[in-house]
Amino acid sequence: MLKEFREYISESKMPEPGCSILLAVSGGIDSMVMADLFLKADYKTGIAHCNFSLRGKASDFDEKLVKNYATANNIPFFSIRFKTKEYAIKKGISVQMAARELRYEWFEKIRIENGYNYIAVAHNLNDNIETLLINLARGTGITGLAGIRPVSVNIIRPLLFATRADIEDYCKKNKIKYREDSSNAETKYTRNRIRHIIIPELKKINPSIEKTLGETIIRLRETDDLLSGVINGIRNTLSVCEEGKISYYVEKLKNYLQENIVLFEIFRPYGLSGSQTGDLKDVIIGKTGGQLFTSTHRIVKNRNMVVVSPIEKMTNPVYIIPSIEELKGIPFISSATSVKISSGFALTDNKLTAFIDENEVEYPVIIRKWQNGDFFYPLGMKTKKKVSDFLIDIKKSLTEKERIYVLESGGKIAWVIGERIDDRFRIKPSSKKALIIKASI
Repeated sequence: MLKEFREYISESKMPEPGCSILLAVSGGIDSMVMADLFLKADYKTGIAHCNFSLRGKASDFDEKLVKNYATANNIPFFSIRFKTKEYAIKKGISVQMAARELRYEWFEKIRIENGYNYIAVAHNLNDNIETLLINLARGTGITGLAGIRPVSVNIIRPLLFATRADIEDYCKKNKIKYREDSSNAETKYTRNRIRHIIIPELKKINPSIEKTLGETIIRLRETDDLLSGVINGIRNTLSVCEEGKISYYVEKLKNYLQENIVLFEIFRPYGLSGSQTGDLKDVIIGKTGGQLFTSTHRIVKNRNMVVVSPIEKMTNPVYIIPSIEELKGIPFISSATSVKISSGFALTDNKLTAFIDENEVEYPVIIRKWQNGDFFYPLGMKTKKKVSDFLIDIKKSLTEKERIYVLESGGKIAWVIGERIDDRFRIKPSSKKALIIKASI
């Protein structure tokens, strides 16, 4: 198996001996075999172990086994103990997802701090097949059927060539100690049901099911790579990227309304699920303001464009500012100064800078998100206008509107920040002092 291990590393373009690898070792059979193979392949390694505090003393025995192995083989050892259940409750996610988030974030921290080139995790061929079947059962595109990739940025999976039976055989022949997680035998988890129920049934149809599905995964991965290249080319002809957002031309998207697979693949990187493709079409052909939320992004129709932007945490801070000095502490206010108006005083034409008659300002002033019903007198106008109508007039998209703040003084809006001041607060011939505020939005 050591020979196959070396060959798979070379074929998959993983790092050859000479690179330093941080091994994620749980104490289970897969990761202990992986550690042994790297040791015999003469790599410079370190071992990282996570104690998730989920199995009481059993978790502690896992940690002890891994630490003893590292010590016996003079391998640097790193460990951490997580309060996984508390983290899961706080985040509102499953314990399994919490454990995944915690370990990968910590692995990367240890990798960077200690100069390791890659992190190695011990997924095997059976894990890959189980992932394929899970994704197939839930519904997915080609990428989901392509399984787990051997290399993902700084993470390598050098055991994807080996079946669970191969690993058990190697472990027995080399007398490698490991710890068995009793939860692996339970069938309440989806992956375990596939492992203990579905795969044995498939073996009755095809005794070589693991080899067959392994080859299928490779073909699907190659197909996915080919399709991704084509889709990226199409995506580039349909879109324009600016200010951290990507926008798609509606008229060009309409050419693909009958090609669900193309639309799905174009928007899949933004978290679109297969079941949302119809909703995406509704946004494309619908009115301005129509929107769709995926797990990670918001997709909004804005006139002749479909705008995609990451979902931001919805926070609406209200800043109550008692003095000019406090204005300078607001995140998107770069400066605030009081200037005596003299013969040499001049206004500049920059909407990010507000020139306000300081005599009109009542403290404390308030900075907050604009709200429905807000109105002001835009500079140069003697009639009031709703802020919502003003933002429509200046052609702000839905996502841009949601980022607009106002400066309020004495119950009046003095400035739609970064856009227009209120005419009542303008600098007049009788003004003595100017409050000059610069925004950085």
